[in-house]
Amino acid sequence: MKLLFVSTLLVMAFLGLSCNRGSTPESENQSAGSLEEPLIYANKKAMQEEKQQIDGFIRRYRWQMKETGSGLRYDIYYKGQGEQARYGQVAVLRYSVRLIDGSEIYNSDITGNKEFVIGRGGVESGLEEGILLLRQGDRAKFIIPSHLGFGLLGDQDKVPPKSTLIYDLELLELK
Repeated sequence: MKLLFVSTLLVMAFLGLSCNRGSTPESENQSAGSLEEPLIYANKKAMQEEKQQIDGFIRRYRWQMKETGSGLRYDIYYKGQGEQARYGQVAVLRYSVRLIDGSEIYNSDITGNKEFVIGRGGVESGLEEGILLLRQGDRAKFIIPSHLGFGLLGDQDKVPPKSTLIYDLELLELK
């Protein structure tokens, strides 16, 4: 029994060493570097295509939107009289969310108002960024590119992978 155990260990050690043969940290880095450039190019191209799709959407509906440095598009079409949103506050929203093809995927009339602590995550980073532009009582439209939304995976429910989201919302309350 001991002999079987020792020989199994020796075979595993030999296999482990032979798998690493010819593989050095330098060759692994070169291999990672050679993969990195095409991935960066593909990602930039995908972001550029999504930006063009968003630009076309905005032109088609003749929306007047501003753009932040991250790529969030927004239009505050009704100005509220409340306080400015700040990190750490709880934001309460009435909202609807559509995909860029127009299909509605979420609506607070069905799911209830959305509440979240600003700056703690748990919601799309584009939504958090947009809320910080608002005052209580404001109504706004946000176009959230996929990299500020649910990214490559979607939300594993109604938001497909790499989806642009269009929020129409009202900041009801800040707590």
